[in-house]
Amino acid sequence: MSARKSDDRAALLSGTLDLLILRTLLAAPLHGHGIGKAIRRTSEDLLLVEHGSLYPALYRLERKRWISSRWETTPKGRPMKFYRLTAAGRRQLRLEESKWERFARAMRLVLGQEVE
Repeated sequence: MSARKSDDRAALLSGTLDLLILRTLLAAPLHGHGIGKAIRRTSEDLLLVEHGSLYPALYRLERKRWISSRWETTPKGRPMKFYRLTAAGRRQLRLEESKWERFARAMRLVLGQEVE
């Protein structure tokens, strides 16, 4: 995450980046830069994933076999590594979404409480 506009951007909780990457790849295979752009775009510029965080996460997810990668040539003739969600990654995505929903519910409960 970039330090700029720190008040306007949400900090990523531990494990959240994995969920964001898996969810982004559910739609279609993407290269690393495309994943970062998609997260930023779909979060309405609230989440900015820096390359220093994104690529280690991609390597980690690949080691866990939740994603796979393959080098492809873009229409402009440039070779790029594209990442795809695996079947194991789809299962993990469902698990991570469930965990996130429980966390979000807990936060709504806590934040919704009135102070005495």
